Amino acid sequence: MGKILVTGSDGFIGSHLVEELVIEGYEVKAFVYYNSFNTWGWLDTLPLSIMDHVEVFSGDIRDPHGVKEAMKGCEAVFHLAALIAIPFSYHSPDAYVDTNIKGTLNVLQAAKELELDRVLVTSTSEVYGTAQYVPIDEKHPYQGQSPYSATKIGADRLAESFYRSFGLPVTIVRPFNTYGPRQSARAVIPTIITQLLAGKEEIKLGSLTPTRDFNFVKDTANGFVEIYKSDKTIGEEINISTQKEISIGELANELISQINPNARIVCDEQRLRPEKSEVNRLLGANRKIRELTAWKPRYTLEQGLEETIEYLKKNINRYKVDLYNM
Repeated sequence: MGKILVTGSDGFIGSHLVEELVIEGYEVKAFVYYNSFNTWGWLDTLPLSIMDHVEVFSGDIRDPHGVKEAMKGCEAVFHLAALIAIPFSYHSPDAYVDTNIKGTLNVLQAAKELELDRVLVTSTSEVYGTAQYVPIDEKHPYQGQSPYSATKIGADRLAESFYRSFGLPVTIVRPFNTYGPRQSARAVIPTIITQLLAGKEEIKLGSLTPTRDFNFVKDTANGFVEIYKSDKTIGEEINISTQKEISIGELANELISQINPNARIVCDEQRLRPEKSEVNRLLGANRKIRELTAWKPRYTLEQGLEETIEYLKKNINRYKVDLYNM
């Protein structure tokens, strides 16, 4: 098996994907965001039994020269590097264009020039916007309800164009909401859990009515690997979803009952999205991934939450519980 480059490997999903690939026996080159401290994000927390099999490359996804250099000697790239926080995209959209669109272009162009065998580009369920029908399959219309989702739509369509124009063996991988160990408090599940574990009586949240289709991160990582294993997925856009939904309010109340039944939810205005930007319902169809690959969810929501809570108990000091993390 040839070497696989994973961009965004220092991040939440990327670090789990590196682990999954190593366990599966693949050679991995991990592209991490360069910084003068030479920190590798979440890769710094992985055991030596994993990292001894990983080559680390520090660079910037916005730089085409570094991207191409990193890709040399690889037969495939899993492109996860992106800016993902929706609230931050409201006031810094340029950064999202540079990272998500231009960064993806750099990956596609380098993969084309180096003639890679496979290119997996990471999308997001946010490209669909509020569901116009459910479950949301891969033919659902796109709707840019935030600058973040708009840049991911642009990146997806660039990836499609390289497949159609140049025959680049691209697959667009579209995970629905992923959660689990190592996720930042930017996301709703660690936001709820860390406030509860810190003993907060008032749990600050935004809107409680939106529904989400939550993937445990190990299932998401396994989805990437199974999509890569199947040649039937080339040229396709593929959801990774459980095909189950839960509202944010229901989720919060379940976690409250498990951790601190005395807590109550309060609305924090700064956590509310603009009305037309809020994605009110996401429920993904997973028929396509089941038909084209051997993937199926291995974790229930209850099992995933249990593992996430245990992780956060041991790492609560990493989280700034008193602050709103954008």
